[in-house]
Amino acid sequence: MSKKILVWFRNDLRLHDNEMLVEAIAKSDSILPIYILDPRQFAETKYATLKTGSIRAQFLLESVVGLRSAFKQIGGNLLIATGSPEEIIPQLIQEYEITEVYHHREVAREETHVSALVENALWKLRVNLKHFIGHTLYNKEDLPFPIKDIPDAFNQFKKKIERDSIIKPCFPAPDRINVAEVIDWGTLPSLEELNLIPQQRDERADFEFVGGEAEGLVHLQKVIVAMQQAATTKNLILVSKLSAWLAMGCLSPRKVYWEIKKMEGMPNTKAMFNHILLGLLWRDYFRFMFKKYGNTFFHPDGFGSQGLVDIENEQENFNKWKAGQTGFAVVDAVMTELNQTGFISNIARQTAALYLVNNLEVSWIFGAAYFEEKLIDYNPASTWGNWANIAGVGNDQKSKNVFDIDKNIKNLDPKGNYALIWAS
Repeated sequence: MSKKILVWFRNDLRLHDNEMLVEAIAKSDSILPIYILDPRQFAETKYATLKTGSIRAQFLLESVVGLRSAFKQIGGNLLIATGSPEEIIPQLIQEYEITEVYHHREVAREETHVSALVENALWKLRVNLKHFIGHTLYNKEDLPFPIKDIPDAFNQFKKKIERDSIIKPCFPAPDRINVAEVIDWGTLPSLEELNLIPQQRDERADFEFVGGEAEGLVHLQKVIVAMQQAATTKNLILVSKLSAWLAMGCLSPRKVYWEIKKMEGMPNTKAMFNHILLGLLWRDYFRFMFKKYGNTFFHPDGFGSQGLVDIENEQENFNKWKAGQTGFAVVDAVMTELNQTGFISNIARQTAALYLVNNLEVSWIFGAAYFEEKLIDYNPASTWGNWANIAGVGNDQKSKNVFDIDKNIKNLDPKGNYALIWAS
């Protein structure tokens, strides 16, 4: 009997630097690549927010289409299904005589719960679910400390990891592939079929995100060209905006690192190189913190206590903040940009969060849940980890008093132009 491996794609929608895919091809006669749209991804939360809003959902659908297109170019295809993975995957195992299932390990509770449900279902069929790690710049086994001993302070983590760890080279993308014989490869639902309303592009937006590996690689090259131009013009005013493709796994963090590293020696590029590298390290840090502490990051009190919460007016204040109707111009501008585009700068995120927690006295959990719905570059570890830190309930209690909303506003909107542009 020929060996068939089912390759279950989740937040890893790429061919390049994908160890799971490389190994599946090497160890099988054919593979069955699949992406499953799980209705739980689009459900409503207990905070009256959605798990996935229309802007990120659109980016996701584009990314899945991009992955299918990439597979077709090398002689394959991508099976697309809608439903619960723990029900669909066992059915496929029996239908296609699958011998093993590969997937990338996640760290947040809902994602790991789905993995556990699949693993339990496969155990009954005596089929192994093999876990791969492919979301971080540094591999877990290459860290200079076990997960339980990772420093809680980011600066200590950064110092030790840069001194004592290596960043591995990327796995090459496959150039040909054998896939199982499938009669119907499935179709992708529309946003409307996911009960979402498409978001019209806002003319004020200075950037348009399009999902998919090919788009991510094109944008990465644009960032590199901008770095080259900065080397000659000394113009470093550039936000990389790679985070959406990184969050969906359309870009590998190692691919980003090795591509920008080529520019490291050029004059005047060091600041941009360090800026992008810092973002990649923060992604790793929060992901490893989730591995270390599990679901503590989802608890309102986290590792400390937020302080005052105005229970009586909490829902009303939260609704005003969501709608960009607090009366505080810069915060309202931030929320309008978020609602219209799905993307705001890091300093804008901090500013909105600080205002919700400290000025409106709303539990930070509500804010994190809303960012989960709206952000095009949402990933659980970075989003919830950052919100916990800003609320003073993060695992690094030394960072409790480092956030200053007045300083943020001066940096975000020194001349008031930002608030004017995004006045709703």
